[in-house]
Amino acid sequence: MSNARNNLPAIIHTVEKGSAAELTRHCKLVAVLLSTVQYPNLTHPQANLWEAITSFRKSCASSDLLKDDDFSGVRDPSKDRKDTFN
Repeated sequence: MSNARNNLPAIIHTVEKGSAAELTRHCKLVAVLLSTVQYPNLTHPQANLWEAITSFRKSCASSDLLKDDDFSGVRDPSKDRKDTFN
């Protein structure tokens, strides 16, 4: 900790560049110094997939979303069509 106190400006510059700094006292980890970019990633809960999809849907205008009519004519309705996947 005393070493950190003497080198705090250099430690802060390192943290600002994206690295975390571990602070120890008597060889025991007592604190971690993070940048303001890294901190919210740890403190704000991450949305699960369903929450992310729901949020995305709310953010889009309904006119931007695909409708069933957008797919009409895409598939060949004939029964004797040939496979072209080979």
